[in-house]
Amino acid sequence: MPDTIMYREDCFVVLETGREEEFISREELVAKLKPILQENSQELPRELIKIIGVDRQVEHLIDNYYEFDIGEGKYLQWYVARLEK
Repeated sequence: MPDTIMYREDCFVVLETGREEEFISREELVAKLKPILQENSQELPRELIKIIGVDRQVEHLIDNYYEFDIGEGKYLQWYVARLEK
């Protein structure tokens, strides 16, 4: 049986073009991704296009992906971080 710590998110480490890595909460990650998805709504992966509503798209993106293409030569990646052993 898996340890429940595997499903806990303390925060996310976010890597973005031209910025230092930062530790942010899930709510902050949602706030960061939401306008990006709205601006790039025509270029979303097929899996996200099928989901109705930007809030649900963001949640699906966070739970199932670790990066989003924000343009040529740019990147946005996030990883779950657990702060305790």
